[in-house]
Amino acid sequence: MVRRFFVVVAAVVAAAALLTAPAQATGRGGYLALGDSVAFGYRPNAGADYLNAANFRGYAENYAALRGLRLANASCPGETTGSMLTPGAPSNGCENGYRLAFPLHASYPGTQVAYAVDYLRAHPDTRLVTLTIGANDMFLCQRTTPDQCTGASFDAALAQVSRNLEATLAAVRGHYRGDLVLVSYYSLDYRDQAQVKQVKALDAALAKVTRRYHGRIADGFTAFRLASLRAGGDPCAAGLLIKLPAGGCDVHPSAAGHLALTAALALAAH
Repeated sequence: MVRRFFVVVAAVVAAAALLTAPAQATGRGGYLALGDSVAFGYRPNAGADYLNAANFRGYAENYAALRGLRLANASCPGETTGSMLTPGAPSNGCENGYRLAFPLHASYPGTQVAYAVDYLRAHPDTRLVTLTIGANDMFLCQRTTPDQCTGASFDAALAQVSRNLEATLAAVRGHYRGDLVLVSYYSLDYRDQAQVKQVKALDAALAKVTRRYHGRIADGFTAFRLASLRAGGDPCAAGLLIKLPAGGCDVHPSAAGHLALTAALALAAH
């Protein structure tokens, strides 16, 4: 574990250099990023920044610059495994919110999966597809179930997430045989064992489906845990989550948090 920690730290330091370096050449192939607000690089309370998607930068942009890949980031804040697959499926603020008011990194009229299929057909030089999805399904479950997604409803939501992800990856693999990487979720507080247990269960379910489709896992959970050790397992205190003006942290990664996810992706991708 100690050795892995220093490998992750080294990758983070290497990735940090790209934030101040000029963009590299983009002749090395395409990179398609799919998912939710984490993949999007979303920041809350961003004001006028919402009007230009280029103001949002996360692990996908970091990794594309690091490897010199041409990025198409189709992610949408609030996307669920259902809404990225099926028109009209419930989201947590993507189709019925963010997409109506603000631009995405990539413009498309239908679902993320439909865009992904079209992109992969049109770009046979695509070298990497990444995905971060599923947390918004659980947030919806928390808000809409009597047990607030702590009992049987959690298991049911997890099963639905797995089914939706399987359909998504089947569609992707129908047109793509290259590197496929799931960037797993992190805990908001590694000292909270109940919350950690739920995140680990979600990550495990997502990883199981991803491996079935010959994908690899970028271990965002461990990257955040190791990077938050200096703060006793608190990612907020460690600066990995976006600070809120009134105190505490939002659920989204800060620039440092995205560097940790970039490092995890660098370790998983070829």
